[in-house]
Amino acid sequence: MSLLQSASRNTRRLSLLQSCPGRLATTRAPFQPFQPNHPTRLFSHTRTMLNVRPDFEKTQASRPDFRRDPEVTYTKSPNPTWKEGDGANDSGESLEKDHVEIDPHEEGRPVASNYKFLISGMVPRPIALVSTQSADGKTTNLAPFSYAQVINHDPPLFTVGFSGSMERAKDSLKNLNETGECVINIISEHFIEAANSTAINAPYGVSEWETSGLHQAPTSVVKPARVKESILSIEGKLVELKEFESRVTPGKKTGVLAIIEGVRFWVRDDAINEERNVVDLKVLKPISRLGGISYGRTTEAMEIPRPQF
Repeated sequence: MSLLQSASRNTRRLSLLQSCPGRLATTRAPFQPFQPNHPTRLFSHTRTMLNVRPDFEKTQASRPDFRRDPEVTYTKSPNPTWKEGDGANDSGESLEKDHVEIDPHEEGRPVASNYKFLISGMVPRPIALVSTQSADGKTTNLAPFSYAQVINHDPPLFTVGFSGSMERAKDSLKNLNETGECVINIISEHFIEAANSTAINAPYGVSEWETSGLHQAPTSVVKPARVKESILSIEGKLVELKEFESRVTPGKKTGVLAIIEGVRFWVRDDAINEERNVVDLKVLKPISRLGGISYGRTTEAMEIPRPQF
């Protein structure tokens, strides 16, 4: 992108901010007009909520280009001849390793250590790109959440976890609580950069639709838009919100769990079978969340039949 194009895009963001008076009072970093190479401009590829090593750009430049062509291939399982009682397939190697016991609330252990531990160990995680809008319909929001999962099919139920409290709810949780509606969009390879950009800590009233360049598509049951680029989207109605309290600081609310019912499914026509019950992994090309700022893709799989007693 040229500096001229970047300046034009940031001018549009400034217009968005100026059109939302009263919404600039926020604890987040104030908006800074675009200045080429200025370290505090609104959108920065090197300043993130997660620390990036100083040599990241150099390391990134040394890596091979992204390959768009790989198909999803299926291999045998590590031990195709496995039989009842065989145990692990590593010839006992894992039995020779020792484990470290960790008390998540041991004295001197920062809460951030549990965060880093969990997001690097509980992988890969699906990502819910959640679309919401304010009760008055004037503000729209788009943000990714990797504390997300499908938990039931009758009815279709999903969970999304939010860090923080209801009292200090950020845009997505605030809108979901006020309206009871959202759209869960699945992220695919072809728009991963745009989806990642929606994690920007923009002031309330600045729409991530604009900063990401993603496009809105109509919905049938809920008011928030779905992401047109997304191959799979789910219109959702809020079932329940449950707030959780810190073990380290009793009385402090540190997390909220949302249970959401899927009331409409949207899937791209080239990704669904004739019976409309199976999504094609080779078309979906889903992106998963790993630790730090890492993402994963699915290019290899295996099939293992479930046993019957």
